[in-house]
Amino acid sequence: MQVVDWNIIIKEHGPVVWQTAYRLLGNDADAADCFQETFVCALELSRRQRVRSFPALLIRLATTRSIDQLRRRFRHERIGTNGHNQLEGSNNNTDPVQYVQQQELAARLRIALTQLPLQEAQVFCLRYVNDMTYRLIANELGITTTAVGVILHRAKTKLRRFFKASIKEPRSEVVL
Repeated sequence: MQVVDWNIIIKEHGPVVWQTAYRLLGNDADAADCFQETFVCALELSRRQRVRSFPALLIRLATTRSIDQLRRRFRHERIGTNGHNQLEGSNNNTDPVQYVQQQELAARLRIALTQLPLQEAQVFCLRYVNDMTYRLIANELGITTTAVGVILHRAKTKLRRFFKASIKEPRSEVVL
């Protein structure tokens, strides 16, 4: 059985888990929930099997948990049961117009990611949000690097279609 010092794991890898969750979710409360779920899931998984790479595992878990959280959020917003219709965050930009545009784009990307199949959303986020290589993604997901490329291509094609459609018909779910 693998002996793991979770205090060290959390100290070393906690910041990247937080960044992953926050980038995808856009607010502290959801990122905190995702952070906890990620480490609980990693703990349970490490009790069942040997973990080859804690950084890769934690990023994958944080990405998956964040996508699940986004899906729940937008499902609840559609039926009017969730108060998360504004993106939180600090305005670090000096140009307010640019800040609003970035927030709107981030909100649309979050919505679009919930429309993708889980594996496509995962691969897209691991590659472009977490800047993981094809090889690392393939190793973590147990697929080939060729499959990563194919999945990524499909995800980008669907996201392009989503954004083209959202330009023609602005989505009412995006509220700033």
